[in-house]
Amino acid sequence: MDPKVLFAKTPPVKLFFTAALPGSVSMLASALYQLLDGLFVGQFLGSTSFAALNLAMPFVIINFALADLIGVGAAVPISIALGRRDEKEANNIFSCACLLIVTTGALIGAALYLAAPALIAMMGAEGDFAAQAVQYLRVYCLASPVTTMVFAADNFLRISGFIRGSMALNLFMSVLSAVTEFLFLGVFHWGIWGAALATCGSMFVCALLAMVPFVLGRAQLRFVRPRFRASMFRQIVTCGAPNFLNNIAGRITSILLNAILVRLGGEAAVSIYGILMYVDGFIQPLLYGMCDSLQPAVGFNWGAGKFSRVRAIEKCCFAASALISLLSFGVILLCPEQITRIFVQSPAGEMLQSTVGALRLFALTYVTRWFSFATQSYMLAVEKPLPASLISMGTALVFPVALIAALWPLGLTGIWLNFAGTALLSGLLALGTLFKLRPQLGRPDLG
Repeated sequence: MDPKVLFAKTPPVKLFFTAALPGSVSMLASALYQLLDGLFVGQFLGSTSFAALNLAMPFVIINFALADLIGVGAAVPISIALGRRDEKEANNIFSCACLLIVTTGALIGAALYLAAPALIAMMGAEGDFAAQAVQYLRVYCLASPVTTMVFAADNFLRISGFIRGSMALNLFMSVLSAVTEFLFLGVFHWGIWGAALATCGSMFVCALLAMVPFVLGRAQLRFVRPRFRASMFRQIVTCGAPNFLNNIAGRITSILLNAILVRLGGEAAVSIYGILMYVDGFIQPLLYGMCDSLQPAVGFNWGAGKFSRVRAIEKCCFAASALISLLSFGVILLCPEQITRIFVQSPAGEMLQSTVGALRLFALTYVTRWFSFATQSYMLAVEKPLPASLISMGTALVFPVALIAALWPLGLTGIWLNFAGTALLSGLLALGTLFKLRPQLGRPDLG
């Protein structure tokens, strides 16, 4: 569908089902590789490999953080430029963003490859535990110049109207990753590096496929000779900063928590934390994909001065986010033992009991998590990056670190309660943000 018709004329509820639902499925599919990664490593390679994967994962995500900054940061000004019918500017931002992603992927990948042994040792890991974490991280580093494009390409495809195509590509990536990882671990009996290779290989293939419509000139966006400007670069960085800060701050928090968990409970505690993150890795893409898929429509209408339409679209986003979060709360609360057995092969009684208790506390996160998530996406889509960044930093770093200190006397229980406490504080911050910006967000349409 022509994005101009989709974003400007489709009724908000129909637009939600046309764009947001496929976007959620698409993001969930693209995130399933992490879920399947944990499942296969835990079942085929055992508890030490599962713990090593979770120790390395924050650094893997940091490796993708700059690509995500550029992809998300470019998507907002591209959508606004299209809303203003400035296709020349939109194509230039797109072309510059793609070149930046490949370059930063190579540089960050090389730096992390060299630093991997020192970073893992800093976490307190030793012996085979540390060696496997380094192996896993280094495979991602070698592939990052190309694989980092996957995250940005998803945004660019949706802006160009390829919503179902983006969803299909992400589904294909997850299926390809699952098949190759099962082959590498279950049939060839390779080590943890085989798990990383399967995922990176699938991302490599899908990154190339994602570029086909743009290379052949069949998409709304087209490659042009890139013309970099300082103002454009600042705009990309400013609009992408909330997501980038969320990624980086969140990984810093994960690294800090992992280092504490290694000392408080060893591999078992790291594994429990990993299970919580895999559960979140299933729910968060649904929220992110839904809100992120509506950002081009919100940005397009904001750029066109149709503010009442922006508010109507956002009402759908907030309502659906609440529904998904509350359903997630119920499922985690009712099925903690079943969730544990997905990732841990024949868990011992103590391990099972500890994980079930942690999951029940973790479930409380989703009572309030949806509100700050939807608000942050809203702020980003209407070019309010500072409030979005404040919510992002509070959620990913400030509140979790403060609660580590506040809940320290509770030991591991305090760590598991940290997530629900952070979600509550972030929701209160988001509510204050919306109240403060109400005059700007409630203005009448132009013209």
